[in-house]
Amino acid sequence: MLSLRLADDAELRALEPWQAEEMARHVAAAQEFLARFLPWVESVATVEGATAFLQRYADKLVRDEGRIFGIWVDGKLSGGVLFRIWENTTGNCEVGVWLAPEVTGRGLIQRAVSAMIDWAFQVRGMHRAEWRCAAGNEPSRRAARRLGMTLEGTLRESFPYKDTRHDVEVWSVLATEWPTKR
Repeated sequence: MLSLRLADDAELRALEPWQAEEMARHVAAAQEFLARFLPWVESVATVEGATAFLQRYADKLVRDEGRIFGIWVDGKLSGGVLFRIWENTTGNCEVGVWLAPEVTGRGLIQRAVSAMIDWAFQVRGMHRAEWRCAAGNEPSRRAARRLGMTLEGTLRESFPYKDTRHDVEVWSVLATEWPTKR
């Protein structure tokens, strides 16, 4: 199994459809926390929903359009990172993340996303990595800032979720900036 050590007790590795039951358990346990900003959480809290979600990313991987990784802490799935969008023709990708509340604040997201962006820029030759988050998601905003990303602007009321239209911030870092930004 290929994995990347993020901390003494944490690792990053591929998250695949055969792990749907574990994904569903993880999401269901953290559902209240995660559902504040992530619309997919409710549907992924079941084995059927998790299977469909993970299969979409397996299909994206085959088409070279995205990929998903899990973060395991003490052997338990506790979060993940993904290339939600991967566009080879434009050289643009978008990173997304989630983490269970009991493992936040440890730098796991920063280490995982840094490794992903390193790979995107250095191995795959991507030009731009984006991070999008609800303007009210302060932990996500701080993570983008710690990664050295630049806030480019706000898409006003562009994200309808839970009967409210949320502003979405667009953060990015360019390959030419990456070595000096982090």
